[in-house]
Amino acid sequence: MKRVLITAEEVSAELREGRPLRVLDCRARLGEPEAGERLWQAGHVPGSLHFDLDRDLAASPGEGGRHPLPSTDAFTASLQRLGISPKLPVVVLDDMGGQLAAARAWWMLACWAGHPNVRVLDGGLQAWQEVGGELPLGREPLPEPSRWQPHYDASALVSADELFSGRALKVDARGEERFRGEVEPIDPVAGHIPGATCRPSGANLTDTGRFKPPERLDDELPRAEAIVAYCGSGVTACHNILAYAVAGRSLPRLYPGSWSEWIRDPSRPVAQG
Repeated sequence: MKRVLITAEEVSAELREGRPLRVLDCRARLGEPEAGERLWQAGHVPGSLHFDLDRDLAASPGEGGRHPLPSTDAFTASLQRLGISPKLPVVVLDDMGGQLAAARAWWMLACWAGHPNVRVLDGGLQAWQEVGGELPLGREPLPEPSRWQPHYDASALVSADELFSGRALKVDARGEERFRGEVEPIDPVAGHIPGATCRPSGANLTDTGRFKPPERLDDELPRAEAIVAYCGSGVTACHNILAYAVAGRSLPRLYPGSWSEWIRDPSRPVAQG
């Protein structure tokens, strides 16, 4: 089974030994489009490049939800700008245990664009600091652009219409209160997609912010013949997909628009409780 996580000690060793590696800093804050780059410039893994949730990992908000996927042309341009190619191993990280937005970057690179070697830094920036990793300030120079033309896998995702008519188990990565419709701090309608089950993305992590062991995730993650992952806007849903990968299970498909797209059509049903 392909490894999808990497430890801070391993990243440190690979950088120290000068092995080819592209480290992408995917830190983000919802509702603060400039926060990710600001955090990166205030201290980052040496040589890492900023991979922006709102500019690289999503298109503009609209009918497709709050974080719709960018076009394949736009994402290809982002990958080329950062010098990414299938021959260059990639590590993605954030400071939220992978939830915002390293798992989204992993999914887009590995599952959608087909990059063969993408790993998430387990424990994120905190784990890097725990092993004494340096945090240089400011920007890093961009590398030579690549010419990679990914072959995107449309089967890794589903549309709202497919989800509405399909029988796959829908797994919601939002917190239980939002799932039940008791609170809704972001979107204008509260609740969940009928028939869904709740698996908060935070439940994939231990108290240290690292992923639970594979056997424990395997015991906890919902089972079904076909599974679709969703959340509020298609970001933390990727964390659940990553958890299935850590557990060695078949990967759910992603509903990128998620709840924020689902509720744009008043004819789509909404459940609460």
